[in-house]
Amino acid sequence: MCSNCDYTIHGRHHHFGWDHSIPPAERVTPGSTLEFECLDSGSGHFSPDSTVDDIATLDFSKVNPVNGPIYVEGAKPGDALKVEILSFKPSGFGWTANIPGFGLLADQFKDPALTLWNYDATSLAPAAFGKHGRVPLKPFAGTIGLAPAEAGLHSVVPPRRMGGNLDIRDLAAGTTLYLPVEVEGALFSIGDTHAAQGDGEVCGTAIESQMNVAVKLDVVKDANLAMPRFTTPGPVTRHLDAEGYEVTTGIGSDLMEGARAALSGMIDLLCATRGLSAEDAYMLCSVCGDLRISEIVDQPNWVVSFYFPRIVFS
Repeated sequence: MCSNCDYTIHGRHHHFGWDHSIPPAERVTPGSTLEFECLDSGSGHFSPDSTVDDIATLDFSKVNPVNGPIYVEGAKPGDALKVEILSFKPSGFGWTANIPGFGLLADQFKDPALTLWNYDATSLAPAAFGKHGRVPLKPFAGTIGLAPAEAGLHSVVPPRRMGGNLDIRDLAAGTTLYLPVEVEGALFSIGDTHAAQGDGEVCGTAIESQMNVAVKLDVVKDANLAMPRFTTPGPVTRHLDAEGYEVTTGIGSDLMEGARAALSGMIDLLCATRGLSAEDAYMLCSVCGDLRISEIVDQPNWVVSFYFPRIVFS
């Protein structure tokens, strides 16, 4: 995958949570390339033989492991770390789960559910979702960030101003990400790799999949970024656009409630037109459907839309 990378960061060099006191797994100079052997968000808890009962034994103290941290020479607070995402080497296995208490509609979906995925790691052909459809794949890293200035261990679950659990599906190969540096050396870590995800990751999980990631790290002096930003190499939805979309909306004075209504409407539509169970529709929406803010200026009501790609069923 990355025969010319300067460093390999093996899977054993992972940690749980952000803490600038964690010793670096490696010290590198700006311009270095690295290959990370990333675990999935469940730390390998699920296998091709797993059943829904295995959700109950998932250790939540060991979710979202990230590889690193990497100390980049010369990086100082006020700089930005430039992360060029070079390539992914997927494993071919993944999982999606409805975990009770987690997800946009956690109050409606209280029972565990699990889907296991097997896909071609070389061709990345669309992955089968039971008898219902095939999901186009787009590997990316869900968690990618730097250590915070605040002392102590900080949960890896919520995203932060220095990155972290961003779950932005467009942080794929070819994208360049800029992260605000808060501590000397930046202390970069990456993990939580996905084979596919919709914008919003609405049930709380995507196609969670172990894979290797190659990146190039550089320093932009005195960038003074307040939040992460990134540049994509081209179109970001080409793998989903070909057959158009089914779209449901949520309208009201609260964006979160609007998002819930738009998603609920799509789940109802998929159940009625495609014969899916509600749990399957919820998980399928999470791996390939997109939540979008369509209107946020015509107060007092805003519009949130949920886009589901028709290509999944073509």
